[in-house]
Amino acid sequence: MSKDILHNWEKKSKERRKLYKQFLQKAEKNKVLKQLPALHEEAFEKIDCLQCANCCKNYSPRFKTPDIKRISKHLGLKESDFIEKYLRVDEEGDFVVKSTPCPFLGADNFCGIYDQRPSDCRRFPYTDEDVIIKRQALTLKNSEFCPITYFVIERLMEAERAGKG
Repeated sequence: MSKDILHNWEKKSKERRKLYKQFLQKAEKNKVLKQLPALHEEAFEKIDCLQCANCCKNYSPRFKTPDIKRISKHLGLKESDFIEKYLRVDEEGDFVVKSTPCPFLGADNFCGIYDQRPSDCRRFPYTDEDVIIKRQALTLKNSEFCPITYFVIERLMEAERAGKG
């Protein structure tokens, strides 16, 4: 694997979107799932989320009821006040932040509610779970703004070409 897999990754991920789509559609789920833990770990060793924070700057997680209860309690707000202050309902009927970047993202890219963050944030970028195959549209979208998703897909495709897995 070339050392510069991450060089110019944003441009490459857009150019390779069709390839990623084809790969995800034909990928053997069990083969991919076996590779994910090691690739996920490798990606997080190479990429520092605090240097990026694209997810927090440009997108919103879903805030589910348990998230809203936990975060509003942590902030000392009534759930209704928390919702009114920070959230809106999106086109899919989910609670999401009213504006981007996320109101809890600090200038240093640290999350102000990290220990209480929504489960979507805890799980993001889903590179260690079957979401990567099950929700292909999400994976393709994530590959264009998350270097970890890009890295994992590239490495999965590399392993496929090399006949590993």
